[in-house]
Amino acid sequence: MMKKISLLLVLFLTGCVGIPENVQPVDNFMLQKYLGKWYEIARLDHSFERGLSRVTAEYSMRDDGGVRVLNRGFSEADKAWQDAEGKAYFVNSADQGYLKVSFFGPFYGSYIVFALDHENYRYSLVSGPDKSYLWILAREPKLNQTTKNMLLEKAATAGFDTDKLLFIDHE
Repeated sequence: MMKKISLLLVLFLTGCVGIPENVQPVDNFMLQKYLGKWYEIARLDHSFERGLSRVTAEYSMRDDGGVRVLNRGFSEADKAWQDAEGKAYFVNSADQGYLKVSFFGPFYGSYIVFALDHENYRYSLVSGPDKSYLWILAREPKLNQTTKNMLLEKAATAGFDTDKLLFIDHE
């Protein structure tokens, strides 16, 4: 019985780090180029960012070799900034855009970079553990329409409901 409980606990704790169907993490990922500030251009709605505008994510190195994640957004309702700090680690290898991120103790979720400007690291398309999590990120608060359309098409082809994306105001 203890083996079954232990197995269920392990599955529960690791079950959110899977890769959705039709999503392939990028290879030749270079963390040093990915570090720094990113602006959220669009996202699928979820409770932990609901009502936030001017959302950014800042990535930096941790002393333990992981990545410090600092998400920040402005709540119009509260007229205040909200911050969430987490940590991320590579799931397979450090040259693949597939990480697990945690904001709540031992609970991790997937962070899968599946489109990336490999040359300049100016934009990325990120999925969570399932098709209800999707982000378009960029180094600037605005992204040109051609690039935005390309990322939307890639997300739609992978099976994400891009009609439900919220486009984030950075004004």
